[in-house]
Amino acid sequence: MMFIGAAVFFIIAYVVYGKFLTNVFNLNNDNKTPAEVYFDGVDYVPAHPAVLLGHHFASIAGAGPIVGPITAAAMFGWLPAYIWCLVGSAFIGGVHDMGALVASIRHKGLSVGEVVERWIGHRGKKLFLTFTWLALVLVVAVFMELAAQTFAADPAVAFSGTLYIFMALIFGVLIYRMGLSLFISTLVMVPIVIGAVFYADSVEWVPQFFAFGRDLSTPEGKASLVNLWRVALTVYIFAASVLPVWLLLQPRDYLASYLLYFSVAIGAIGMIFGKQFDVSSFPAFTGFTSAKGDFIWPILFITVACGAISGFHSLVGSGTTAKQIRREKDAVLVGYGAMLIEGIVAVIAIGTVMMAGKILEGGPNMTYGKGLGQFASLVGIDPKVGASLGLLALNSFILTSLDTATRLARYQLQEFTDMKLDRYTATAIGVGAALFLVFYKTGGKAAWQLIWPVFGASNQLVAALALLALGVWLKRGLKKPNGFVMVPMFFMFVTTIAALVLLIKANLANHLLAGISILLLVLALLMAREGFGALQKGPEK
Repeated sequence: MMFIGAAVFFIIAYVVYGKFLTNVFNLNNDNKTPAEVYFDGVDYVPAHPAVLLGHHFASIAGAGPIVGPITAAAMFGWLPAYIWCLVGSAFIGGVHDMGALVASIRHKGLSVGEVVERWIGHRGKKLFLTFTWLALVLVVAVFMELAAQTFAADPAVAFSGTLYIFMALIFGVLIYRMGLSLFISTLVMVPIVIGAVFYADSVEWVPQFFAFGRDLSTPEGKASLVNLWRVALTVYIFAASVLPVWLLLQPRDYLASYLLYFSVAIGAIGMIFGKQFDVSSFPAFTGFTSAKGDFIWPILFITVACGAISGFHSLVGSGTTAKQIRREKDAVLVGYGAMLIEGIVAVIAIGTVMMAGKILEGGPNMTYGKGLGQFASLVGIDPKVGASLGLLALNSFILTSLDTATRLARYQLQEFTDMKLDRYTATAIGVGAALFLVFYKTGGKAAWQLIWPVFGASNQLVAALALLALGVWLKRGLKKPNGFVMVPMFFMFVTTIAALVLLIKANLANHLLAGISILLLVLALLMAREGFGALQKGPEK
């Protein structure tokens, strides 16, 4: 019932609230989109809505909708996390995602920073882009590390993940240069990508080959393999940032999305028919404070993150997606629909920890992987293969967010410098900053590990600032009521500011984390001042 209830709720929300949003934003397929007006074959490329949905969904669905809901459910019980995933996805995250996408479409396919400059001011734009670029560099660093660790730990995932990067290149050429139909290309490529996991788990040469001569029984061998994957991923994300979007980024995300859809289907089957899995021991609600003493507000809403709303989504929507959308009304499916699908992923993630009864050794990632393996056994798939499928799906979430975040950081930096930096230089600066966070160590820990706790709050604060920009644009530009945006904005802004203050208070000894948290807090408050000042000006005449 838990899954069915969520599915029915999201379907109704898509039909009813999606229509409301369509009317508010005046979506009209007669309007030319940036992909058509500014077509350049590199960033601006019109895409079929199914392809773009795959790219957008795969890009926004990082580890957040899995790790966040599982962690929150373990802290406060499954019911608060479940309710927030439903309400947040439909009325806050979905509005945020679709709004950012539409606003970007109406502003030349540029980022929310352009919306900020047009309706709030140049200083607001600089503050917003500084904030978001710093957040994106942290995303690139952390997701690079997570991807490298996953590839090193599971050869089947490494084999499959590497394979569909090369398959994506072939797919892009077949579709955009040789004119092969999307249906035929999908019919051939998708079984290869998903079948790679089954193949890799059944042969001996894959784990031997993907050890690359390292002795994985020793810590030194494992560390060396992780370093090798870091280097390989650095080359990959640089290429994904500068190559034409149709050649690598878009087709890879599209192919990866089918793996994600497959994992959602397995999760749905498991939650609906898996009666033999006893979930009665997992509490619905454990209280308003966690075992560690964290109060449910603001911690729950920061922890669930992408399962309900994520500022990263507005950067994707106004970054890569807006430059590829071919008709305005596709924004409902791609912007709003993708967020609701992510809400379903979050619900399935909650189901896996309910089945396990707790977060298993290895953390939320392993809990999700093993849970999906158990669900897969219901349809005759070996649990080990099912677990590999789950981890590959998770790694796909991470990898697609990683390559998209690298491209987004490039866009943000180029817009900050008024397009004075070329795409190679802007990418190199972003990747270089991320590598610094990965390799620089202080106190025995990598820099990214020290500042990662700030990501949840900073990510949600990006969402609040994006909602603020949307609210100003709706009032001053579209001359429409903006309450449906401003109420979520106030809630998210107050919640994330409170979380940042608590984070600073608890980590004063961690000078790097405290310093960055204070910097982000100041940038956000300055940006908010600019935004609220612009609201006082009223509609533009």
